[in-house]
Amino acid sequence: MTQQIAAIALLVRDYDEAIDYYTRVLGFDLLEDTPLAGGKRWVRVAPAGGRGTALLLARAANEQQRARVGDQTGGRVFLFLHTDDFWRDFAAMRSRGVQFAEEPRQEAYGTVAVFVDLYGNRWDLLQLRPT
Repeated sequence: MTQQIAAIALLVRDYDEAIDYYTRVLGFDLLEDTPLAGGKRWVRVAPAGGRGTALLLARAANEQQRARVGDQTGGRVFLFLHTDDFWRDFAAMRSRGVQFAEEPRQEAYGTVAVFVDLYGNRWDLLQLRPT
């Protein structure tokens, strides 16, 4: 049996605002934007050229969900964006206005820096050290 996580739901304030940020600022591909009943949409984005898990951009539908936008994990790093060239992507992201919460650092596992997305979610930009 083969399984994989296909998508992770990420609460957002607005579909179009989120699509703009994740595609224009982070450079992700828009994989799907399908209208659904009740004004909902099935919106998936993923890193350009990636073949792994996508983000399902889910517009917060009530006050409880709106309170969780940007804080789905209590302030911990939530998502891990792996790259094959940390310094290329770090420079490109910074030039497009991505806010890094810290300077890049070397760890035993690779080069990493925490950045914050449009909503305040914390991400690791990470280039793993070859094993």
